Amino acid sequence: PPAMSGSVLAGTPIAVDFWSLRRAAGARLFFLSHMHADHTVGLSSTWSRPLYCSPITARLLHRRLRVPTCWIRPLEVGQSHVLGEVTVTLLDSNHCPGSVMFLFEGAFGTILYTGDFRYTSSMQGEPLLRGRRIDRLYLDNTHCRPQQALPSRQLATRQAARLIRAHPHHHVVIGVYTLGKEALLVDLAVEFSTWVVVSPWRLEQMRLLELPDVFTAEEGAGWIRAVDVSEIRWDTLVSWNTLHPTIAILPTGRPVKVTHPKIHPIPYSDHSSFSELCEFVKWLKPCSIIPIVKGNMCQVYFQEYLSSAPQVLPDFRVPKPLPDSGLQQSQSRGQDPTYLWKRAARHSAPQGVVFESPEKYTEKTEIFTCAEVPQQHHCEPAFCSKEGCTSHRDEEKGNEKLSGEKPGAAGATTAVSQVSVSKEHFPSGFAEQYLLSPLNVLKQNSSRTFDRLVQDFFRRGEAP
Repeated sequence: PPAMSGSVLAGTPIAVDFWSLRRAAGARLFFLSHMHADHTVGLSSTWSRPLYCSPITARLLHRRLRVPTCWIRPLEVGQSHVLGEVTVTLLDSNHCPGSVMFLFEGAFGTILYTGDFRYTSSMQGEPLLRGRRIDRLYLDNTHCRPQQALPSRQLATRQAARLIRAHPHHHVVIGVYTLGKEALLVDLAVEFSTWVVVSPWRLEQMRLLELPDVFTAEEGAGWIRAVDVSEIRWDTLVSWNTLHPTIAILPTGRPVKVTHPKIHPIPYSDHSSFSELCEFVKWLKPCSIIPIVKGNMCQVYFQEYLSSAPQVLPDFRVPKPLPDSGLQQSQSRGQDPTYLWKRAARHSAPQGVVFESPEKYTEKTEIFTCAEVPQQHHCEPAFCSKEGCTSHRDEEKGNEKLSGEKPGAAGATTAVSQVSVSKEHFPSGFAEQYLLSPLNVLKQNSSRTFDRLVQDFFRRGEAP
């Protein structure tokens, strides 16, 4: 199956936006950064392990994907939380409602996982980041291309307002995805003192997100409407303009090509621009960078901004279990925990409403025309930049299904196997952790350091 957008953090018990237990290498702490579809691949109502996220994401997660509340652990943003041997702090990532960055601290050093984020200079005022040594920075590199300039969201909002003022007798239709761009809609509603008309489903979500009361499902109550982006196409524009003069606005950070004169793209992005990424890395000065978007290597652009301080290397030992982990419960039942970890599982496709992540960069230009426009959950492969896009989840071959075991202590669940897989197929111990280590971390080790790690590993008696 396609790779997920998330990561298993080498040398830690942590997985972020990664929901394949078979491939999670013994991770015990699972975190969700936000509710866009490419970050929830494999997450569904069958999930049955503790999952940590922001309170807003927790509400969406239960309402839309039907993940049982007994497994959802909402953590307050801006506060530090101790989870066994790991301390985590959630920070607003300025991407979409409920989206957060994770600051992890432990014996593995300090790791900042940005998830999808839009940098602003106000982040430099965050006391938890100011002057903090960051050993590893997992960076949202969606727009990590020097040739792609993006204005701030404030400037893009003003551009949209100018466009609306230039069409004083037109209705305005704004194409948005199922989650994101809410701030733009609120700003325009306030600017022009009008209601934003949305579908009943979207109105329910706006209330769930506790947004300002500028939305209504009453047709004709306002002259600005928010619709799904798939509705912005030639035939709908022709239809709308037969009833009343109408323009369409597409807020997106991707390059688009339109064939109808009343479709207007606006460069409004919820991901950091290249210049913002440079400013962020230059200020943070991490020891190393691991790009989150697979296949889009960007470290070369930031090499000059990295700290020269020696980095805390990942601990290649298998992390100790938490006090009340599923490992202890499996031992009390007389089962081999290693066998439980290594059983093959079927991959669970997301169920319920899917929240697209609309702006993952692609080389090709999106075309909004009269042709058969891809519907909301069926994008063309050329439009997907992350390998884990759930729009193609139907093509996945192996799906994971977790057991419906009753909730007990944290992580008290084992995978249900339909196919028995030999233990030889899974690297374990030192080899397992080594293979999952980022390349730019391993490069910092001399061959002598690596040999010493191997010797220590065998001296501890952890070799198979």
